[in-house]
Amino acid sequence: MKPRVGQMLASTVDTTAVVVVRAPEGEVEITCGGAVMAEPERAGADTGTPDPGQMDGTLLGKRYANEDFGVELLCTKAGDGTLAVNGVPLSLKGPKPLPASD
Repeated sequence: MKPRVGQMLASTVDTTAVVVVRAPEGEVEITCGGAVMAEPERAGADTGTPDPGQMDGTLLGKRYANEDFGVELLCTKAGDGTLAVNGVPLSLKGPKPLPASD
């Protein structure tokens, strides 16, 4: 799949939903809990088979990113699955530090 900025994706194995904030140039496979994510209208919760090794969970309102692939996702609905791109789990993106006010 070639994700687009602003595209909404939903998990097929749990309740996780995300919005693509930054998308790569080429094709990538975005998964949650080991199953490929799909457009919300094509993904019903609990219709796929989760991978027990990829069930670390997602947090509402947090950004998940991988700089190597150029992907950033914003979690709009939390769930039990781990977000990954091409099999590589995405890491939680921390806040930007504010400048010192000295």
